[in-house]
Amino acid sequence: MVSLDDAVIARLEKGGKRYEILVDPDLVDSFKSDPESVSLDDLLATDEVWHDARGGERPTEEKLIGVFGTVEIAECVTRILTDGSIQLTTVQRKKLVEDKRKQIVAEIASTAIDPKTKLPHPATRIETALEEARFSVDAFQSIEKQVKDAVSAIRPLIPLSFVTLKLAFRIPGANYGSVQNLVRSDVLREEWLPNGDWAFVVEIPAGMKGDYISKVAKRASDAEVREMK
Repeated sequence: MVSLDDAVIARLEKGGKRYEILVDPDLVDSFKSDPESVSLDDLLATDEVWHDARGGERPTEEKLIGVFGTVEIAECVTRILTDGSIQLTTVQRKKLVEDKRKQIVAEIASTAIDPKTKLPHPATRIETALEEARFSVDAFQSIEKQVKDAVSAIRPLIPLSFVTLKLAFRIPGANYGSVQNLVRSDVLREEWLPNGDWAFVVEIPAGMKGDYISKVAKRASDAEVREMK
């Protein structure tokens, strides 16, 4: 569970009233993309909906049912994050953007090389290229998506080459929805097997191998994987 100090307010305004939850800003994008991939215990600082989260004012059950049709916290959270907005102070937004920028730079530095020297680019060179390209970091968009956009933005400025590898996965069909949502942009080919399993092949930067396998395994604990030659 995210601490109250690190949480930010997500707010939906309806009928002249505010409905707020306290959330981990780093998990908002993942939850909105695939709610099953993020537990409410990790996402929320408190398992309640508020009229005023900082002031401690709670809505009545009648109010919640009138707006959300239920008092179930999962349904309320989904609606607030889908239709509402994230309330950030200037300091919070600046910190989120800075943290995301550092992660983007680190990801590129660990997976890309200069094709001439066959050596990684220093982080400072990547940071400079992002500034020259006027690349804008989104506080809530996923790192994976922004790394791809950042690479496209700086490729005209510095030479980049990625050592890639192909991984073949086999997962139970029951896990298809959450896994497909995670890997769809990387899938080269896929097929359904006679026993109902889903098999697919992805191509990714070699440096992402460990993290990539771990992310798939979190959504499909019975996943089988092998590196293709």
